Amino acid sequence: MEAMIQNISVGDLATAAVVLVGVAIIGMFLLKQPNSPPAVPGWPLIGNLLQLREKKPFLTFVKWAEDYGPIYSIRCGASSMIVLNSTELAKEALVTKFSSISTRKLSNALTTLTCNKALVAMSDYGEYHKTVKRYVLSSLLGSNAQKRNRHHRDSMIENVVTNLASKIKDADFCLVELREPFQSELFRLALKQSIGKDVESIYVEELCMTITKKEMLQILVIDPMMGAIEVDWRDFFPYLRWVPNNSMEIKIHQMATRKRAVTKALINEQSQHIARREEISYMDYLLSKETTLTEEQFIALVWESIIETSDTTLVTTEWAMYELSKNLKCQDRLYQEIQKVCGSKKFSEENIQHLPYLSAVFHETLRFHSPVSIIPPRHAHEDTQLGGYNIPAGSDIIINLYACNMHKKDWEEPESWKPERFLSDKYELMDMHKTMAFGGGKRACAGSLQAMLISCTAIGRLIQEFHWKLKDGEEDNIDTVQLTTHKRFPMQAYIRARGIEI
Repeated sequence: MEAMIQNISVGDLATAAVVLVGVAIIGMFLLKQPNSPPAVPGWPLIGNLLQLREKKPFLTFVKWAEDYGPIYSIRCGASSMIVLNSTELAKEALVTKFSSISTRKLSNALTTLTCNKALVAMSDYGEYHKTVKRYVLSSLLGSNAQKRNRHHRDSMIENVVTNLASKIKDADFCLVELREPFQSELFRLALKQSIGKDVESIYVEELCMTITKKEMLQILVIDPMMGAIEVDWRDFFPYLRWVPNNSMEIKIHQMATRKRAVTKALINEQSQHIARREEISYMDYLLSKETTLTEEQFIALVWESIIETSDTTLVTTEWAMYELSKNLKCQDRLYQEIQKVCGSKKFSEENIQHLPYLSAVFHETLRFHSPVSIIPPRHAHEDTQLGGYNIPAGSDIIINLYACNMHKKDWEEPESWKPERFLSDKYELMDMHKTMAFGGGKRACAGSLQAMLISCTAIGRLIQEFHWKLKDGEEDNIDTVQLTTHKRFPMQAYIRARGIEI
């Protein structure tokens, strides 16, 4: 490969560039189909890539929607992308035209980290996807499985409350960060559900070292979430895939190798104790189905159950507590609702259905701080139509969820966090997918029930136990990072135990 590269002269590269530019220009005229979506003007060859250099492309998509409408096409290198910026169009793509747009389009980084689409969430719709989704619903995320794991969730919430209460030394407000104890307990829950046991440390043979739980969290959750947003320029120019991108390849390969090694070590360790366990974990269930899975698929599915339990629920809960700490009237309204329903009893999952304002807080947080701003691209594997426009096979479909949830046609004062909007007759509180935070149609998120139970119970208990108010200056701390919309910096707030008057 090195010799091949060395033999390419500057003249060869210049000639190739001229040919590619010519092909791109001719292609724009010859391949443009009638009744195509409006196209955002871009440069030959690279298309609109230079216009998307900022880290928040969803904002650029919104600006373009103001000029070109809710559906338009862009080009990123050799890829044609159709961007959807309205709820109506998103639902058409996710539900009505699902059969034509059911294939996942993953970046090189995500393809490597997901073991070539072995995860439930990232696999293409087909027999494999339907089989493994049935597995995860039956043993982990379905309603019956959630009932079996109820005691684990109760223990998790209680541990978070106890941790925060231990920081309060007197009757005054105490400065705390919610993320660390909540993330730690979520990871503990993920391990219990996924492999059947909480693990403080483990020897990883392939890495020749013993790692702590904190290091496990870093390797299994935090690093892959950061790696998932790594940009490989070859994603936009697949015909140049033969050109090395060593720094990118090494970085992602190391992440994938470490997370596979740690997951395999956890599986091997816990597989020895299956006969002695009273409860059946997700790993145990998959072992009973191992004839239908390869080793790589098995390891990937166990890892998926750990990372997905540990991540998106944290995002939603932290943003909800941020907003309640910022909007004290909303916090007081929720507290009064909890007091009316629970009295002196601890808030629990059974109370959720009786607390409409809590449900409104949850859904408004999903709308205003959606766990993902852009739904991972899908691929049109056949000619179809969206919004009345012809969409050719081979197009990538991008749903700008941020635009959908900020559309003034669908939401009154969308730029404001207002839980009260979900108390009107316009919305059905039990509709888990109104904000599309959990996707929609046949590819709707399998973990939506668990996310709702954990997040709503955590919010309810935290408001029942403590007064919350943001640290000065925290109101402006709204930057996000990672594949999901994590707060760049953990929320800092002052808390005081309820019942203490000063």
